[in-house]
Amino acid sequence: MAEHEEGAGSVIESVVEKIQEKLHHDHSSSSSDSDDDKKKPSVSSAVYRLFGRKQPVHNVLGGGKPADIFLWRNKKISAGMLGGVTVVWLLFEWLGYHLLTLVCHFLILTLAILFLWSNATSFINKAPPKIPDVHIPEDVVVNLARGLRFELNRLFALLHEVALGRDLKKFLGVIAGLWILSVVGSWCNFLTLFYIAFVTLHTVPVLYEKYEDQIDSAAEKAGIEIKKQYAVLDAKVLSKIPKGPLKEKKF
Repeated sequence: MAEHEEGAGSVIESVVEKIQEKLHHDHSSSSSDSDDDKKKPSVSSAVYRLFGRKQPVHNVLGGGKPADIFLWRNKKISAGMLGGVTVVWLLFEWLGYHLLTLVCHFLILTLAILFLWSNATSFINKAPPKIPDVHIPEDVVVNLARGLRFELNRLFALLHEVALGRDLKKFLGVIAGLWILSVVGSWCNFLTLFYIAFVTLHTVPVLYEKYEDQIDSAAEKAGIEIKKQYAVLDAKVLSKIPKGPLKEKKF
């Protein structure tokens, strides 16, 4: 009887061990599958971004306060700058003001108010107004000059490369861009063009940041279609244009 109970106990223990081994095997296989599923998105995580952008929009705009203004991080400052530029544009375009006249009238009004206020405080026994000492930091001017120099050098390098006739695609792009710019310039003057660019900087980046995925998806489809059309144009027209050999300069 005791031997029969020991045999039954050993059978039960062996069955329990097999069940535990099976559960452990299923758990390890499911965990490995889940790890594989986690690794899959990392392989296909490459998402198309407009103009090959790899950084957030805030970093593309240079970061700091200028990017905060363009992306409306501080709505009061952004709205104030946009409203101020709009008022100046309306004064020039609708009221016929000139830049020198506007600056002189603004300085006359400001200096008259401060002068009268400073003299009136002695009669009413109040402290004179605290007028801040305004000066332009040297590093701001130097950084601005360096940035302008860098962009101008890039422009000159691009024009030099196009003039050498080595890249037909760039040549067509530059010609199309200059033609569009000339058409826009015939529609409006430089001040209106500057105002349009200013409004664009205050609206397009914030809208792109808000609808980033939808815009990138549409841009990817448009880019694929443009490449197809360019391939057809290259096969039928551009490839048939004779090209002379490039002669290397001898020094």
